[in-house]
Amino acid sequence: MTTCARILILAALAQDTRLAIYRLLVQQGAEGLAVGQIGERLAVANATLSFHLKELSHAGLILSRQEGRFIYYSANYEQMNVLLGFLTENCCRGEACTPANNVSPCDGAC
Repeated sequence: MTTCARILILAALAQDTRLAIYRLLVQQGAEGLAVGQIGERLAVANATLSFHLKELSHAGLILSRQEGRFIYYSANYEQMNVLLGFLTENCCRGEACTPANNVSPCDGAC
């Protein structure tokens, strides 16, 4: 994965609605959700949802498939794993990583 591709993926996730969509799709598994279901669960208008799905798709984070007249979206787990591998590459100086239990990256200002 190129540096430009990594930046594109991270930029796509650096927006609250897109992050919420992506997290929802990751939780749904391989079958994903129909566009209408995504909009209902996240209370996002159709036009807004379409824009954000396009951005996530362009970054390669989600996949789409059509079944009849419905379009279903699911997380692209392969792309997610590549990004996670990059982010954790050379982690902890080669030692086992143990996350701190009480550390929060956000102090509530997000």
